[in-house]
This record gives sequence, structure tokens and C-alpha cells, in this order.
Amino acid sequence: MNNNMSEQRGLHRFAVLLSVSTFCLIIAGGLVTSTGSGLAVPDWPLSYGQLMPPMVGGIFYEHGHRMIATFVGMLTTILAVWFWMKETRKWVKVLGGIALLAVITQGVLGGITVIFLLPTAISVSHATLAQSFFSLTIFLAIITSREWKAIVPVELEAADKTRALMLATSATILLQLILGALMRHTASGMAIPDFPQSYTNWLPPTDGNELSSLNEYRLVYYDLPPVTLEQIWIHFIHRLGAVAATAMVVTTVVHVLRNYKHQRMREIAIVLGLLVVFQFLLGALTVWTGKGVQIATAHVAVGALLLGTSISLATYTFRFHPMPERITEHAFAGEPA
Repeated sequence: MNNNMSEQRGLHRFAVLLSVSTFCLIIAGGLVTSTGSGLAVPDWPLSYGQLMPPMVGGIFYEHGHRMIATFVGMLTTILAVWFWMKETRKWVKVLGGIALLAVITQGVLGGITVIFLLPTAISVSHATLAQSFFSLTIFLAIITSREWKAIVPVELEAADKTRALMLATSATILLQLILGALMRHTASGMAIPDFPQSYTNWLPPTDGNELSSLNEYRLVYYDLPPVTLEQIWIHFIHRLGAVAATAMVVTTVVHVLRNYKHQRMREIAIVLGLLVVFQFLLGALTVWTGKGVQIATAHVAVGALLLGTSISLATYTFRFHPMPERITEHAFAGEPA
């Protein structure tokens, strides 16, 4: 029994290591885009035909990103094998396989991104999968913990609303992160150079005839290159998404604090609320600093934390209050304590 408990503790700690490493990988990826280093290394899988090129300039960010990605891939492979050999819950074994498939796909997408010179669709898919994979690693860390196994599901009148709210909030945040990736990979980050207004108005222009005067305004007042209407509206829709995500998070936090007494749920909800405030401020600072590297990268990193925290809250919600029909049918919802 003690050996089994020790091995489970080791499995949980390894899952936590994978999650932390994945977060570092997201920061590294954010630095690649923030510094414009996506093509600093033009070949793949080697870097200038070498395993270790000179770590100078943009190569430091791009090749460093690849090195961390390789490490995360190795950890994911080990965890998937560990699950397959020692984990008794079949659905957890399946998730380990999905995580391994995801990290392989992510590596291939990263290579295609370089080989085909940063195509927008592939670059956005690469960024989206990174955020999704990070959330999956957080989920794996939670379900391998002793706390998870000790939870006894209970009935709660507000559970139906809570489950729906958690899923809607996580989906809204993920959609906002996709919009953010689209904005970064279409060079739309400074398509609107002022905040909270848009070229001193509350709505951006819709008429192409205004574009030449706006681009002149950008050059004179901000020393920025010209943009298209499409870039302006991608940026503006991302701002609208920020408002929607913030509203969903605030609604979720208020709901949890009003209806839940469990300390873990309340702690995660408070962290979620603090993160969304910080993220909104970072979004404004990204514009005000002209996409300063540290600020823009922090914006990417906190976005990942925001999604991961939302997923954590949803995970605990479904553990505490599983769907009624799943209580006796599925191990995920109704594992014995």
C-alpha cells in the first residue's frame, strides 16, 4: 500500500512538472512572436543544420523555444507510458495517449510553420494547440492528486448552472486566446494604436476611404507602418472578446463565492478573478507600450494561466457535482473516495 501511495505521489509530481514545463514553453513561444524571431532559424528540425547553433539574436529565442519543446515532448512521452503501465483508470490512460498525440502534432505544426514561412492558419493552430495542451496538463496534474481521489461527490441545487457557467467561461476564454493568436500572427497587434478608444473614436472605421488618412495619422503620431481595414477589425474584435471574457469570469467568480463554501473552489475562483483583472491591464499596456516585448509576452502567459485556472475550476466543479446520470456509470464522475 505504501509503495502504491508513493508511486501515485510521484506520478502526480511528474504531472505537475510537465504542466510547469509547458507553461515555460508558452512563455518561450510568446518571446518568439514578441521579438519577431519566428524565422530566425529558417530550417527544421535542425537549426542551420546543427543541433546547437550559436545562441545569438533571434536564434536564442527560436532555438531556445525548440529546446524547451523537446524537453516537454520527452516528459509527455514518459508520463503517457507511466499512465499506461501503472494507472488503473482507463480514461486516464486514454488522456495520456491524447496528450502524447497532441505534443507530437504540436511539434509537427511548429515545423510546418517554419518550413512554409509562418502561414497564418498554421501559426494560429500552433498557438491554439499550445494553450489547449497546457490546460490538459493542468487537468492531468489535478486528477492524479490525492485531493482529487478523496473528494466525495455531493448534490447541490446550483450545480447545473455552475457546470454550464464553467464550460461557457472556459470556451469564451479559449476563443479569446484564438483571437489573440490571430491578431499576433496577422501583425494586427498595433493596428489600433490607442486605448481604450480606436483612433479617438469608440468604433473603428468601416470605410476604406478613411484608411489613407488613418495611416497618415499612424505615421505622424505613432511612427507606425500602414495597416489594412482587416487588421484593424481583427484587433477590435479581440478587444470585444476581452470584454466578453471578463464579463464571463466576473459572473463565474460571483456565482462561486455566493454558492460555494468549499475552500478549494473559492480559492480558484479568487485567483481567476485576479488573473482577469491583470490580463485586462496587460492588454492595455501592450498597446500603450507599443507591444513592449516583456509586456506582450506576459499577456500571452497570463492568458494561458487564465484558461488553465478556468479549466481547473470546471474540473473541480464536475468532480464535486458530477452529472447525475454519470455518478454510477463513469469512473471520472463517481470514483469511490
